[in-house]
Amino acid sequence: MLRGLGAIIYKEVLQVRRDPATRFIFLIPVFQTIIFGFAIDMDVQHIATVVCDMDQSKESRRLVDRLANTQTFHIIGEAASEEDVRRRIVAGQAKVGLIIPPDYSARLLNGEQVSAQALIDGSDSTVAMTALQTSRAIGQVETGVLAGLSLDNPQVDVRPRVLFNPDLISAKFYVPGLVGIILQIVTMMLTAFAIVRERERGTLEQLVVTPVSRPALILGKLIPYAVIGMLQTVFVLSLMRFLFGVRIQGDLFLLLSLSALFLLPSLSFGILVSTVAANQAQAMQISLLIILPSVLLSGFAFPRETMPAPIYALSCVIPVTYYVQILRGIILRGAGLWALWPQTLALVGFAVALVAVSSMRFQKRLG
Repeated sequence: MLRGLGAIIYKEVLQVRRDPATRFIFLIPVFQTIIFGFAIDMDVQHIATVVCDMDQSKESRRLVDRLANTQTFHIIGEAASEEDVRRRIVAGQAKVGLIIPPDYSARLLNGEQVSAQALIDGSDSTVAMTALQTSRAIGQVETGVLAGLSLDNPQVDVRPRVLFNPDLISAKFYVPGLVGIILQIVTMMLTAFAIVRERERGTLEQLVVTPVSRPALILGKLIPYAVIGMLQTVFVLSLMRFLFGVRIQGDLFLLLSLSALFLLPSLSFGILVSTVAANQAQAMQISLLIILPSVLLSGFAFPRETMPAPIYALSCVIPVTYYVQILRGIILRGAGLWALWPQTLALVGFAVALVAVSSMRFQKRLG
């Protein structure tokens, strides 16, 4: 029954050694374990924070220093007014804004209760919860310090206020980002599998010898999947609105336009996969190599603020990172193009580069 078993095993070992793609697949688990082991960290630190200090006193600066010394907050600048604080939070430049009133030191020295307001971006529930708890604790610590300085035991009250998602509902954080992840998975895998499947069947080579030009062939294969991607986007947005109760606070036309822009790098990834993979099994492995980092490093599930610098830098070269920021900015914060132009320019750059590279590789593979 086992006649020839050793010969078959030897033959398969030789095939694995001679197939570069198969050898590459063995590196995927190692790569993913290293990347994800460093990337997944729920201990949120260095939250981008702006300060609007309308008192400009020694006492107010001590409160700001207390905020920075927690390592939870990272002071990135000063704001001129409460409106400026809100504008920066809506634009995604800051997650927290501390507002110190102009009579802070005067009331403090008179032994009266004083308060400062902390505006918190609730579109990221994990970061918001940490900021909420830490900001409350700062007021308690400052009260204890002032009691030790014999300032008639005044009460310092840091009053946090969560914007956009005051109840910190997880669905409002995850569902908008899920639109980006689903759009990338659907368009990339459908494109890659369809082209690889046609190559396996020999129908792609038959198309090459027809009078159809290669640009027309590429566009003709991509446009149907672009339409599918947009239909998936509308479908998921509808579920988000009517099933999870998440309203779109911003411009729907802008959201759909930037979604269409994101389709270009996403579809290009599918073409690239099809030029590397020899069969559908390899296409699946290579697709997972792109999809898993996109899920875990894009900020969809885990805050990017906690990632080490090399992993954070890696997340910056993933297109869906910027699309997730766009989705949460428009859907939750009501941000406009004025606030999202850095993410939009990033998507334009990825679209131009990936469309050019994938088209050249695809035409070379056809040749």
